[in-house]
Amino acid sequence: MVKIRLRRMGAPKKPSYRLVVADARAPRNGAFISIIGHYNPMTDPKTVVIDEEKALYWLKNGAQPTDTATRLLTKVGIIEKFKAAKEKK
Repeated sequence: MVKIRLRRMGAPKKPSYRLVVADARAPRNGAFISIIGHYNPMTDPKTVVIDEEKALYWLKNGAQPTDTATRLLTKVGIIEKFKAAKEKK
């Protein structure tokens, strides 16, 4: 199964994350298939940048986002676009 999840980057006590598409069996910071965005909780306001085209492609092809990834995708508005496209079919 393919998952959309966060991969931790950054220095100790200063995390930043990449939103990646990875096999569910791979470790958190292990091998991944594609980078679709990044998230930095240390800035004010928190920075969320996601490539909408890549995210929709992976969601349409069956990638399952984790709870946190779903929250970030919802914040950017990608989940709503995915559900709207799914209902049109």
